[in-house]
Amino acid sequence: MEKVRIDKWLWAARFFKTRSIAKQAIEGGKITADGQRIKPSREITTGVSLTIRQGWDDKTVEVLVLSDQRRGAPEAQKLYRETEQSIALREQRAAERKAGLGSFIVSEHRPNKKQRRQIHRFKRDMDETP
Repeated sequence: MEKVRIDKWLWAARFFKTRSIAKQAIEGGKITADGQRIKPSREITTGVSLTIRQGWDDKTVEVLVLSDQRRGAPEAQKLYRETEQSIALREQRAAERKAGLGSFIVSEHRPNKKQRRQIHRFKRDMDETP
């Protein structure tokens, strides 16, 4: 196999659950090939560098093998290789996000009626003070 549509390859490599979701991601600019925006019908070859944005993370992968058939996850992972820089950057950003939640207070339950009244009273007092 010499060429495969990029939306088919992303689906076969299990980056997206369906081809239509892959197509939407490509059209939304979340996928770039060698630093340029692409169309879902573009055919890719081996050696192409793809940047894929999924959620909070950006992955930079190199296409190793072409496939248009969706198989199991272990086989799908053999279709590409993520760069070392991409892995390090993702881990760093995940650690930063996790550290940012350290100052965030998470309550174990919803406030009861008395606590809600105290919250409303506190907010009202804050609005009234100059």
